[in-house]
Amino acid sequence: MSLRTVRLDDEAEKVLEQVRKKTGWSVSTALKRGVLVLRDEVGRRAQQSAFDIYRRLDLGPGGYAIAPSTDTRRGMQLALRRKSHR
Repeated sequence: MSLRTVRLDDEAEKVLEQVRKKTGWSVSTALKRGVLVLRDEVGRRAQQSAFDIYRRLDLGPGGYAIAPSTDTRRGMQLALRRKSHR
């Protein structure tokens, strides 16, 4: 078992005191239970697939590419031609 020192701001201290009063737990028990709940929550978030995260991103309208990503050489050539004609 290890010993930890934790600094809590005023808001966290108030919440901890509320939890302690409602449950009758010691500060140590309340913090241990909180860490266990956090572990479970983080475990659920880690199960999200890359597609789930990608789907929530706002990537804008898109459609501005001049060539598909599989043909970058042609895209670069087109971009250079357009730039040199300006």
